[in-house]
Amino acid sequence: MKKMGVTLVSLLAATSLAACGTTNTTKDTGATSAPTAAATAAPVKADAKPVKLRIYAQYADEDTKTPYDYAVAELKKEMPNVELELDIQAQDDGQKLKTYAATGNLPDIFQAGLDIIDTFKKSNNILVLDEYVTKFGFKDKMQPSAMNTLVTDDGHTYAFPYAGNEVALLYYNKDLFQQNGVKVPTTYDEMMTAVKAFNGKGITPLSIFAKEKWPCVALYDMFVSRAEPAGVTKLDKGLAKADDAAYKTAADKIIELVKAGMLPKGATNLNYDQAAALYHEGKAAMFINGQWEIEAATKALGDKAGFMYLPAADAAAYEKGKTAFSGSGGPGGYAVSANTKDKELAAKVASFISLKYAEYKYTNRSNPIVATKVDKPIVKPFPPMMDQLSKDIPKITSTTAFSWGLSNPKFKAALEDATQNLMTGNYTTDQFVKDLNKAAVAAK
Repeated sequence: MKKMGVTLVSLLAATSLAACGTTNTTKDTGATSAPTAAATAAPVKADAKPVKLRIYAQYADEDTKTPYDYAVAELKKEMPNVELELDIQAQDDGQKLKTYAATGNLPDIFQAGLDIIDTFKKSNNILVLDEYVTKFGFKDKMQPSAMNTLVTDDGHTYAFPYAGNEVALLYYNKDLFQQNGVKVPTTYDEMMTAVKAFNGKGITPLSIFAKEKWPCVALYDMFVSRAEPAGVTKLDKGLAKADDAAYKTAADKIIELVKAGMLPKGATNLNYDQAAALYHEGKAAMFINGQWEIEAATKALGDKAGFMYLPAADAAAYEKGKTAFSGSGGPGGYAVSANTKDKELAAKVASFISLKYAEYKYTNRSNPIVATKVDKPIVKPFPPMMDQLSKDIPKITSTTAFSWGLSNPKFKAALEDATQNLMTGNYTTDQFVKDLNKAAVAAK
C-alpha cells in the first residue's frame, strides 16, 4: 500500500474488507494477552443458551490478527455464551464469499465492502442494519467525519464499519524549508515562490510518482477541494463540469506550477520507489501520498518529516480548507447474513466486533483511521504526524474520493488520463476541460 496503486488498492480493500489470508476454519478462544476494555454491550446472563456463529473475516497478519483476537476476547467477557467459528477470508476479490451466497452457505457474519454489499443487496443475502444501528447506539459512536462509511447511497446501512477515511497528504521536509529560508506555503502565490526558491537551490520542489495515475488525480483533487470541498466526486456524479470555476482554476494553477518547475523531470515516468527516494533522501522538499506514507517518511526523515495543510487561493480559503481533506473511504465492515437464524444477536455481535476491532487498531496499532470514536488510553503512542492526523480527524468537515473510489468507470479513466497529462506541462487547460466534458457526456 505504501508504494504502488495496485498495492494501495489491496490495503484499502483490507481496511474496508477485501479478503486476505487462507481458507482455514478455526474456533476462536480469544487472545489471552488482549488488553482489557470496558464493555459496550448489555451483559448476557451466565445461564444464557450457548450459540455458535460462523464469521468470515480477515486473519492474515499482525494488523488483522491482533485486533480480531482482541475483539473476540472482549466478546467472551460480554457474551460468554457466544462462540465464534472463524472462517478466514481468502484473497480472491470476494469470490469465495459470493460462492457461499450462491450455494446458501453464507456465514452469519462476514466482512463486506461496497462491491459485496451491492451484489448481495440484489440477491437479498445481506441484512439491512438500520434498526440495529440505532438500537445498539452504534451511530452515536461514529466519528462524524466517517458517516460515509456507515450509510450507502440508498440511505441504508449494511455493515458496521471499523475503518475510517483514508486521506491524501502533502508531505514536506521541515529542514529544507527552514535551511533555505522558504515559507511553508499557505497560498498558491506562496507555493509558486517556494517552487522558484527550491529550483534555484537545485532541490526538487515536489516529488510525485505520476507513472501511476491516482496520485495525479489526488494532486488535482487537492487543488479543487480548496474551493469546492466535494472535489472530484462532483465531476464523477455529473454534478459539476470541468469548466466550472473550481475545476478550471485548479487545472490552471497546476499547469502554472508545473511549467515553473514544481515537479521532477520525467515525473510521469517515476514509480513510487523513485519518487519517494527523492523525498526520503532530502532531494525533494515536498511529496504527495496517502497517510500510509507516514511510517516510511518518519523512518527516513524522523522529525524532519511533516504534512502541511493545503495551499489555497488566499488566507481565508486556506483557513477554511484546513478541515476539508482529499481522499475518502466507503461503506463496509462487518455485515450480517439475511438468512442467519437470530438476526438481532448476529447484528449485536457484528456491531461489538467492529467497535472493538477499531478500538484495538487505535490504541495498540497507532492507527487513527477508524470509523468509530475511541475513549480508551493509547497503549502504543502515535508518531508525531499520526498524532496530528488523529487530532484533525474529528474536525474534518468533508472528504472527496481517491480515483479508485469513483463510481463511473469511463469517466474515471478519462480523469486519470487528463490529470496525468497535467503533470507533463504540455497540456492546456482548454484541452483538459474539453477532454473531461467529452468523457462526461460519453459516460452518461
